[in-house]
Amino acid sequence: MRLIITKNYEELSKVAANELASIVKEKPNAVLGLATGGSPIGMYKELIKMNKEGKIDFSDITTVNLDEYVGLSGDHDQSYRYFMNANLFNHININKNKTFVPNGLAENIEEECRRYDAKIQDLGGTDVQLLGVGNNGHIAFNEPDANLVAGTHLTSLTENTIESNARFFDSKAEVPTTALTMGLGEIMKSKRIIVIASGEGKAEAVKAMLNGKISTDMPASMLQMHRDVIVIIDEAAAELLNK
Repeated sequence: MRLIITKNYEELSKVAANELASIVKEKPNAVLGLATGGSPIGMYKELIKMNKEGKIDFSDITTVNLDEYVGLSGDHDQSYRYFMNANLFNHININKNKTFVPNGLAENIEEECRRYDAKIQDLGGTDVQLLGVGNNGHIAFNEPDANLVAGTHLTSLTENTIESNARFFDSKAEVPTTALTMGLGEIMKSKRIIVIASGEGKAEAVKAMLNGKISTDMPASMLQMHRDVIVIIDEAAAELLNK
């Protein structure tokens, strides 16, 4: 793992955007694995700025997202399809027909999971996968558990994750309790992984991810086994690394 510690979230967002932009410039038809949540918003703003300034071109890029809530349509303002459109896709020169997010309204969930994995395989896998890390060490919606699933699958969200995501909804009761998520096996197939984390609330998870034992109780620790991971964190998220 290559570790980059930035002074604050603003600097983190710029560094992460530059890392992703370098991949797009190197391979204009790259397949990008993207993430939602609070962590990448600043990075997406930087990418939008680069695109508008003509510094980066998304016209031949394909994207696949990590996850989607079960029960929310793509036009629901808390769905991850809506998030990606509002925070990135609507503002750059990307073909939305080449942006893929699991279908949270699929009638056959198991078939949708198989279809999504097959789509990623047909694309040749992801050239880079962007990840955040949850307070409890989850990546995508792969929650701490005795067992982890390799492929895209239906998962129940932990109370910790529901409480963390409740800030995006009018009330905690509105937060979906299940989601479709790319599995750890699929994530680990990515040629490169970029992990971003900001704030003291992520410090314990960051320490365990980088320095802890590899365990299904800390899904992010699995990234220690990947050959090409860049971890970009700010000083607050790094505060426990030397303790």
